[in-house]
Amino acid sequence: MAAAYSIEATPCDPFSPARRQAEATETYLRSEGAMQASHADLEAALERDGREWMRRMMQAHLEIRAAAERPVEVKGADGIERSQKRRDTSRPLGMLFGSVQVIRLAYQRPGVEGLHPMDASLRLPDELYSYGVRRLIAERVALDSYEDVVELMAARTGAAVGKRQVEELAVRAAVDFEAFYATRTVKAEATPDLLLLSFDGAGIIVRPEDLRPATKKAAAKKTRKLGTRLAKGEKRNHKRMAEVAAIYTVAPFPRTVMDVVHDLRPVQDVEKKRPKPENKRVWASVELTAEQVIAQTFEEALRRDPERKRRWVVLVDGNKDQLAAIRKAARRFGVQITVVLDLMHVLEYLWKAAHCFHADGTKEAEAWVEQRLIGLLQGQTAGYLAKGMRRNAEARGLSAKDRKAVDECARYLVNNSKLLHYDRALRDGLPIATGVIEGACRYLVRDRMDRTGARWSLAGAEAVLRLRALVTNGDFDDYWAFHLAREYERNHAARYADGCVPCPLPATQRKLRRVK
Repeated sequence: MAAAYSIEATPCDPFSPARRQAEATETYLRSEGAMQASHADLEAALERDGREWMRRMMQAHLEIRAAAERPVEVKGADGIERSQKRRDTSRPLGMLFGSVQVIRLAYQRPGVEGLHPMDASLRLPDELYSYGVRRLIAERVALDSYEDVVELMAARTGAAVGKRQVEELAVRAAVDFEAFYATRTVKAEATPDLLLLSFDGAGIIVRPEDLRPATKKAAAKKTRKLGTRLAKGEKRNHKRMAEVAAIYTVAPFPRTVMDVVHDLRPVQDVEKKRPKPENKRVWASVELTAEQVIAQTFEEALRRDPERKRRWVVLVDGNKDQLAAIRKAARRFGVQITVVLDLMHVLEYLWKAAHCFHADGTKEAEAWVEQRLIGLLQGQTAGYLAKGMRRNAEARGLSAKDRKAVDECARYLVNNSKLLHYDRALRDGLPIATGVIEGACRYLVRDRMDRTGARWSLAGAEAVLRLRALVTNGDFDDYWAFHLAREYERNHAARYADGCVPCPLPATQRKLRRVK
């Protein structure tokens, strides 16, 4: 049988309360009441008692640490010695299984910040709640509302956390997001496959003070027509746009025109497998500008393709400001890009135009759209298609109001004519639809941020977007390890001279005896 080791008992054993708790639980489980209880009642009792046992065990360990703490020489980052005055202090620590007291020596001097080497030894956060509590909140806030997280914490842990505290802890948990991705080691991808970048925007209802300056100014100018309800076209709240980005690798996938038309129909050919995106990363920011997010995406692309040997393809929806920022970033980073306009956005315009000529839901409307779609995919120019639909509207004698969608579609095609070379894209196997970025907009932003009644602070919205991105990308565990290391640097190492924290524990902290 393997040998084990145990700490020798001391006259005042700090583990006695935990032992008594375990004995009380055992007594209950042997009782008549427990024998008559349902498994659900037993489960709830054990969960409650188990948390209390863990809390007492943690408290006992902290008391052992406190008893072992020895005086050390302490010099702060300001170069001032704090060893001359010290006193015993304690601080609370809210953990997943309840609150404990951390007893430690405080090193102080008048006029300067006090330091606690034991806090650094335990890597404690500055605030009340442990990193276990903060991590659970971060993971749940990425999925659920603040109110739901408050209820979860109260029901399933020993930590009572308020709504405002949940938001604050989420913000702190996400603070190292940009640094994590900027410093993360990304191996250059040894592949000739396409490097895809895609961008889109999604609005988030924020508090008035957190609107962007232009939106805030426009909102201030607007006056409500009615006092008791919103008039047609009026909005109760204003949104701040979040820029959503995606980057991934995908193999070229040459198709024919009819392949694309067939894919748009409800019944598809499952034998022709489309290559799946690889090494996908998505994220969104409501705090940064679109230009900043686009620049970050190009930086990520360069880490993947530092020698710029691969083909970079950028999928867009035709937003002029976004296109300008993309081209500016391409010039700045010295890369050649192929910009492709999302086919789904083009189809939306075509369908609206079709309904000027044919009723919604009719075969005639579908045939009208399909005819022009095939023309685009075969390489017909946008000007040719735009001229044809305008001429069709004139021939039918449509009024300016009735042909509005036709004119908008024609204008959209002409304005984006340089991005509509779908015949070349199909030949080269390039994606022509922004399904990845559309999915990112829906999941990262709308599914979580568009809940009824939600009105976000800028800091809270940014934190949730970051946490959702980490979970979606499968990077949360790596990020959390990085975050804890950064927290130690901020909260402890940075406060001591040369970043060196003196160890308050002796080299040998306990006597061990062999137990067979």
